[in-house]
Amino acid sequence: MIYKKYQGQKLSNLGMGCMRLPVVGGADGAVDQSAVEEMVACAMERGVNYYDTAWGYHGGHSETAIGTALSAYPRETFYLADKFPGYDLSNMDKAAEIFEAQLKKCRVEYFDFYLFHNVCEMNIDAYLDPKYGILDYLLEQKKKGRIRHLGFSCHGAMPVLKRFLEAYGAHMEFCQLQLNYVDWRFQGGKEKVELLERYHIPVWVMEPLRGGRLARLSEKELAMLQALRPERSAPAWAFRFLQSIPGVTVILSGMSDLEQMKDNLETFETEEPLSDGEQKAVLALGEEMTNSKALACTACRYCTAHCPQGLDIPHLLALYNEHRFTGGGFIAPMALSAIPADKRPGACVGCRSCEAVCPQQLKISEAMAEFSAML
Repeated sequence: MIYKKYQGQKLSNLGMGCMRLPVVGGADGAVDQSAVEEMVACAMERGVNYYDTAWGYHGGHSETAIGTALSAYPRETFYLADKFPGYDLSNMDKAAEIFEAQLKKCRVEYFDFYLFHNVCEMNIDAYLDPKYGILDYLLEQKKKGRIRHLGFSCHGAMPVLKRFLEAYGAHMEFCQLQLNYVDWRFQGGKEKVELLERYHIPVWVMEPLRGGRLARLSEKELAMLQALRPERSAPAWAFRFLQSIPGVTVILSGMSDLEQMKDNLETFETEEPLSDGEQKAVLALGEEMTNSKALACTACRYCTAHCPQGLDIPHLLALYNEHRFTGGGFIAPMALSAIPADKRPGACVGCRSCEAVCPQQLKISEAMAEFSAML
């Protein structure tokens, strides 16, 4: 197992994400406890010491499942991460109540790592609102030793990340980002990593395989990469790309069965960053994957001055591209929830004034109608 140094500790480069645990009968809340314990036993034997759970994973059952599995091991042999569930605004005044419940569910007296969960457009105002006192409460728990390291995860766009760091950056010890060779450019991952570097905040990676999409490359896509290294699997290409990024400490993988775990463990037995040529190849593939489904908006903003509804068309098209590439998901709806109803895609009246001045000749009105239908 590859280990990374972090504040005098050695963290396994591969962490077990507990968002996609094995379940019984396809029901998300029916976690297969015996399968989880088998996976944890394998992970511990092969050197994984980092485990990441959250309040809402598996309908609230992930914390209990991983806590039960880890209770068989000495507390000093693993690092456990949990999160304050600010993705649900009704939780904002319940920091103490939820934190105490999480400790009980996980069967621990402290969390090694604790995060503000999913800082994004929808909740940034509430997270920074002093009336909730979330930061103060978590810093108090840190003083008491019940939180060893405080950080945050972020699905928001760059303005959200900047705003959170300007307010709380001095207290943050790590940041968990959606990062992979698609999102390096598609979601501005490169710029986000560079911003975190300026704050001296190391990166934890979530969604390294983009919800499994990068593990399921088409024959044509995989051939583009295997022309350079025939023996390397699709997931290994994604993980090796992340090993190439300075500042990446822990790479979380939501493994849903033992075979996936064993395959990933083999990759993390050796550190093998991509060569310059290999990096160019995976980034080119990532761009090809997104360009095949995305509208090539350059954000020149000629369109916005001609929209009678005052829509931020480039921003909406960026969310459209995300939603279309992902085939759904939560990121676009989450971001749209922070936008007034009369500024969302459904407010487009189809007048095509924007299209008349678009240098790319994009069919914007059709995209807005499709986006509304998808939502």
